Amino acid sequence: MQKLEEEVRKYMQDKLIITEIITPDLYENLASQTAIFPKEKALEYLALGLTSEAGEVAGKVKKLIRDGKGDKKAIASEIGDVLWYCAMMAKEVGVPLNTIMQENLRKLHSRKERGTLSGSGDER
Repeated sequence: MQKLEEEVRKYMQDKLIITEIITPDLYENLASQTAIFPKEKALEYLALGLTSEAGEVAGKVKKLIRDGKGDKKAIASEIGDVLWYCAMMAKEVGVPLNTIMQENLRKLHSRKERGTLSGSGDER
């Protein structure tokens, strides 16, 4: 029975069937296995890819507004592409995605407590 369980686990890993909650660290690790880009221009490539994918999200939302109907699954798929680029950029700058997420929430909650969520500027 143990051999069968091991074979099932191996199959699931090979087919990338996730049976657990995906943590930011796990996502970053699995996503990096699909990263193909010129390493000497990694940051530039990733920044351009991120903005390109964010533009695709915006384009699908624009069509949803214009036509009054749209494909929210397609929007979600594009958000996934944005997430991939965010994870790869986090890896490239040497800060785990999990840390970036935590720091972002700290910043936003601090702004909420101080009543500075609205407005502009990084240092509020």
